[in-house]
Amino acid sequence: MEPITIRYLFTMKGERSEVFDVQIDSATLEILTPPADTLPDWTRLEFHQCPHCPYTSATHPHCPVAVALIRVIGHFNNVVSHNEIDLTVITHERQVSQKTTAQKGISSLVGLLFATSGCPHTGYLKPMARYHLPLASEEETYYRATGMYLLAQYFLRNDGKEADLELEGLKVIYRNLHLLNTMIAERIRSATRADSSVNAVVLLDMISNLMPFVLDEQLHRLRHLFSSYLHNPTT
Repeated sequence: MEPITIRYLFTMKGERSEVFDVQIDSATLEILTPPADTLPDWTRLEFHQCPHCPYTSATHPHCPVAVALIRVIGHFNNVVSHNEIDLTVITHERQVSQKTTAQKGISSLVGLLFATSGCPHTGYLKPMARYHLPLASEEETYYRATGMYLLAQYFLRNDGKEADLELEGLKVIYRNLHLLNTMIAERIRSATRADSSVNAVVLLDMISNLMPFVLDEQLHRLRHLFSSYLHNPTT
């Protein structure tokens, strides 16, 4: 199968442009772009290593998420969070263009890189990376994340395993992502003078931090969308 290519085109003041082509293996849904020949110190596994990281420096000298972010951090080293940009994202299926802020555009790209980095904690997001939705709103993300998780439970049940319809596992996934986001933000603070990349991770973390609360308290707000199923069951 051919690689999946997603292009992010940032146009900033002064007509400065930055283009990022993210190539993803169609089978593994992990980044194909090789890392830099020389990896900076802030990518070393033990540098602000996540407390729940399953890796050791003997087998994984560098954090896969940090390695995936090298190019982004370098190119936005002098970009301020709230600078206005024009963002265009091109996938095989569509092209999305929007005027937004640097931090929101970078956050969308960083979310894609997190999911496809090879980190076991972010690997659960690979299905959403495959059907990437640039600049998704909070509500869209909650909808997509819960739909993704429930589809995974369907596959588990078909394999004769226990399905989690209470979404407890999804809460665990996002609590772990919150820990990861916190440590990745510390790495980035050591790597850049500007705040745009750090704040991009902070925006991602707002979703991760709120997800367990949303699952407990807010999903009922989506119930009306499913009235046809609730009032006219198909079985």
